[in-house]
Amino acid sequence: MHQLLIELFNYNHHSNQKLCKAFVENQNKVSEKAIKIFNHLLNAHQIWNSRILQKDISTAVWEIHPLNELGKIDITNYNQSLEIIEKMNIDEVIYYTNTKGQKFSNSVRDILFHVINHSTYHRGQIASDFRQNGLEPIVTDFIVYKRQ
Repeated sequence: MHQLLIELFNYNHHSNQKLCKAFVENQNKVSEKAIKIFNHLLNAHQIWNSRILQKDISTAVWEIHPLNELGKIDITNYNQSLEIIEKMNIDEVIYYTNTKGQKFSNSVRDILFHVINHSTYHRGQIASDFRQNGLEPIVTDFIVYKRQ
């Protein structure tokens, strides 16, 4: 399971970096909606890492960052997730409070898989938004990534 999670986070990071580049190169054409969704994707990843590591959460779910900082945020998230996979027991249960103040618990493994699934979902929304705004969507399908 560790190797699969590492592979999924490699894919996630690769896809996010492609999007970071597209956002910077097309900053005059990307919509506010796409920018908001991509920031949310990165913020949520950071928040989940913080929950797993039981650290203070330093970003808001819908916080907007400058486009030129998104790549660095993704790199930090990626490296932190790899460290979690390599150093933590992925079956460990984490207790946390969500942004609405509700208490929950999930395994590290399930949280990490959620991060991947959540990111993929929002990259799909961004692809749709790109097309609606005259931009060619970035191909971020896992199988396409595996063909490289």
